[in-house]
Amino acid sequence: MTGTSAQAPGRDVAYRHVYVHVPFCARRCSYCDFAIAVRRVTPVEPFLRALEGELAIRLAPGVVRVPLDTLYFGGGTPSRLGGDGMARAIEIVQRWFTLAPGAEVTVEANPDDLDDDAVRRWVAAGVNRISLGVQSFDPGVLAWMHRTHDVASVRRAVRVLADQGIDNWSLDLIYALPREVPRDWGRDLDEAIALRPPHVSAYGLTVEGGTPLARWRARGEVHDAEEERYEADFLAAHDRLAAAGYLHYEVSNWALPGREARHNSAYWRGVPYLGLGPGAHGFDGDVRRWNEREFVAWQLRIAQGGDPIGGSERLTPAQRELEGVYVGLRTLQGAAMDPRDAPLVDKWIDAGWGIRRGDRLVLTPTGWLRLDAVVATLTDHRSRY
Repeated sequence: MTGTSAQAPGRDVAYRHVYVHVPFCARRCSYCDFAIAVRRVTPVEPFLRALEGELAIRLAPGVVRVPLDTLYFGGGTPSRLGGDGMARAIEIVQRWFTLAPGAEVTVEANPDDLDDDAVRRWVAAGVNRISLGVQSFDPGVLAWMHRTHDVASVRRAVRVLADQGIDNWSLDLIYALPREVPRDWGRDLDEAIALRPPHVSAYGLTVEGGTPLARWRARGEVHDAEEERYEADFLAAHDRLAAAGYLHYEVSNWALPGREARHNSAYWRGVPYLGLGPGAHGFDGDVRRWNEREFVAWQLRIAQGGDPIGGSERLTPAQRELEGVYVGLRTLQGAAMDPRDAPLVDKWIDAGWGIRRGDRLVLTPTGWLRLDAVVATLTDHRSRY
């Protein structure tokens, strides 16, 4: 069967990766500035109607689409859709796209949302990967973060995944907490490794404006983690996970062999992806676009037959090159270096920040801690030739 690939308005694009943003949460975490909608009761039906409406706007009817390699439901808390709601969301996407054989279908989930019935329905709908938002195994830290789950629910969730045949899942952690928050980061790492997740993501805490954490800092109740603590936590994660057999394949991500996140890896390669849902970003190869951030505004725009776009930007060749270097240096693929970059590259290698692989610079964990400075220095250097 022949035909053109899936289209964004005015442009033929072969989207093999789709991201769906599900904004609903039971409460806002203390550090979160994502596009979320806190709801006591999740409005599943209005969300699904709007999702189908946005797909109809984004994709011209009758166009032949290429099969998806990855489909990712992020949030927010997609697991708040429940067993039936998530299955129906996947079915809606599949009215417009088919899934390639072996496609990776991921759902982000809170541990307390998982039960046998929900996961069984997801698996029947095609889900084969779960990203579990754990963040810590310390009850006090979970309470400080405003997380809704407890430690026991994490272990229950892991048992549910095993019982329902999900053998590809990720566990999220957050490090570099303020000194005012008692926390044993090494213990958290040991607890995570003991569960043997195929994939681990770990993120340093950042203070974003408008969050409870930002207000606490403004009042002097907490302070940013010292640079030394951030570095120590990051290197501890690298060392302990490496010793347990995990490959540190991207700044914030570790995987057992063959368990790298395929969807996120597509972002790091700079390939096109379609973003759906409030606040979702998409990229067609030249233009980055993003949707209305608030759920109600996104939903209303679609109900009125309009495009829920919030904004867009066409990347210049210089921006594309800069992003390619930055994203490449975040991963073990590294970034291609020009021979004229040698004075800088040699200095970084001598400092233990990177290694050469052919014409590419690959940063070490110590180099990753200085990623922003490396890219800024390299960008300034290249502007002179």
